Amino acid sequence: MRKILPFILFLFLFNVSFAQKKKLPGSFCITNQEKSLFDSLNKIRVANGKKKLRLSASLSYVAKLHVKDLRDNHPDTSICNLSSWSDKGKWKPCCYNQYAPKPLCIKKKPSELTPFRYYGYELVSYFEDSVSVDSVLALWRESEPALDMILTGGNWKEKKWLIAGVGFNNHYVSVWFAQRYDVLPKPRICNGKTKSTANKKNNAALKKKDKAAKQIKHTYYIIYSSLRDKVSAKEALRRTKRNGFKYAGIVSGNGNYRVYLNKFESYQKALSYKRKLSKTYKDVWILKK
Repeated sequence: MRKILPFILFLFLFNVSFAQKKKLPGSFCITNQEKSLFDSLNKIRVANGKKKLRLSASLSYVAKLHVKDLRDNHPDTSICNLSSWSDKGKWKPCCYNQYAPKPLCIKKKPSELTPFRYYGYELVSYFEDSVSVDSVLALWRESEPALDMILTGGNWKEKKWLIAGVGFNNHYVSVWFAQRYDVLPKPRICNGKTKSTANKKNNAALKKKDKAAKQIKHTYYIIYSSLRDKVSAKEALRRTKRNGFKYAGIVSGNGNYRVYLNKFESYQKALSYKRKLSKTYKDVWILKK
């Protein structure tokens, strides 16, 4: 016993030291809406005979960073899906897709960014319209993959979630789960009355930006090939239409002639269409114009 105690003490001191190296910003908090979403997640679990999860500051911090990255930098707009991270922040970029997955790059994000040293698992969604707690709950209740993850069913039946963290903004929602407890206390709830003037200005600027963005209509093209001359592009278009893509066409710009399989006014519809394509078209990507 005397030989074991020093080793245990060493491990304890190592864990404390490790946790202190990666601290969350002192201003970090979650909104009332995010807390409400977390509480609703627990209600779903309890209604299905599962234990409540503990709210994690570390996982909430990762969730909030990710939805901000998705909104500001759109790492999910090429062959990369919603689990991807851009190269615009203090983290390792990850392009995640079903044909060349990099699960460790995603699972290690909590240990990369916070004192939490274990793997995290993310449930992330995009909404064309502004996100609300009700819209998220409606999606979860209708989505078997989402419910499987929340309730540890299906592909997740071997997992035993203990904690979760949440984050969302106008169009993205991220929930992270883990099987170990967080070393940090629960995150505090943001108090609007104590927000700094700078934060208020930033929020006002974001609202103005979002309002302006809603007034601009975009088209999202499912790009199949990109060619330098118009003749080759027309021939590629003919072959594409013969293969059954009756809405295919050509969009040009910057000296390129891009053959697209279809086009949409909504990014979510374009993404849904892309995901349903066969493996023959695994390299198609989404062009926003």
